[in-house]
Amino acid sequence: MSSLKNTQVNTRDKKTKDSSHVAARSLSGPARKLKTLLRRIARMSFDRLRSNLEQVHAQSGRARLIILCDMLWCALRYGVGYLDYNVFGFAFVRGKLRQTYFTMNHNQRLSERVNNAETRALFVDKIRFNAHFAEYLGRDWLDLRTADADDFARFLEGKESFFAKKPDDCGGNGIEKITVTAETDAAALREQLLQNGQTLAEETLRQHPNLDSLNPAGVNTLRLCTVQKDGYARLMYAILRIGSGKSAVDNISAGGMYCPVDAQGVITADAFCDKAFGTLAVHPMTGAEFTGFRVPLFDEAVALALKAAQETPEMGYVGWDAAITPEKPVLVEGNAVPSYDMSQNYRHVGARGGNLPDFEGFWGRI
Repeated sequence: MSSLKNTQVNTRDKKTKDSSHVAARSLSGPARKLKTLLRRIARMSFDRLRSNLEQVHAQSGRARLIILCDMLWCALRYGVGYLDYNVFGFAFVRGKLRQTYFTMNHNQRLSERVNNAETRALFVDKIRFNAHFAEYLGRDWLDLRTADADDFARFLEGKESFFAKKPDDCGGNGIEKITVTAETDAAALREQLLQNGQTLAEETLRQHPNLDSLNPAGVNTLRLCTVQKDGYARLMYAILRIGSGKSAVDNISAGGMYCPVDAQGVITADAFCDKAFGTLAVHPMTGAEFTGFRVPLFDEAVALALKAAQETPEMGYVGWDAAITPEKPVLVEGNAVPSYDMSQNYRHVGARGGNLPDFEGFWGRI
């Protein structure tokens, strides 16, 4: 689907160095699909189902009952739940085009198949990730479980703020930006963070001024998805995530938005916001236009992600989050089970369909 899939780097002879739905791999065909559907029905939020049903009805004009029946059919036939039905635009996508979408089931199966189970632990624990990829981070950080109060006090010196994180959480949960003042009691603050489970302290990054023009309230990160096998790493797609301006993080669950980025680092479509479930031509806080915006140091960010992939060649499928500082791109974190929906949003891909052919062109049938 995307020209980004042609970006590759030779990783041969390099040294060897989540959370989502688990497919019932012991079953096959209709039985597995039915079991997955029943599990989803048991766990689903009927309020969110109703909300998505209303959104699809408003956008498509189709009768609610017809949409609901189609949602159930797509869940059984394609493994697509009501949220993905909405994001993928299945009210407008028909026939064989629906079969081109890389679904949650595909995502989990691919991760389990091509990512080493032991190495995946590096990508689940942010502290372990930081230790392993230290040269890629471009920032100071501290493990509060092993650092004492004096170590923490030295970490705080000269800093106006820092981020406290829960090392095993995701989606922006457990992340807090903390302001440092002359009155900050390092020992007391450390104890409080330890009690909260926020055992990772990270220096606040300063992002490139061009990205500040989109949203200066927090760092806007690139999601760079790489695959690799047989000594080659390749970039599959790039997404720019932009914060809402009301939060220090850019996570979609925190009200953020995202845009597709092409091989030249240029945003090709308006931002999509989950909270509003619609597209935005300009940022609601800054008024900056999205389409046509060029991500600074994009080529360098891609090179960084591909180089990081070389560090763990036994991880065949990773979603890297990169920040662009004024001087260079740096890694924020890696995801062993990357988000699969953002790169296939109907508002961005339209009639092109999903990216399952791209993944299967690289990996074979998933």
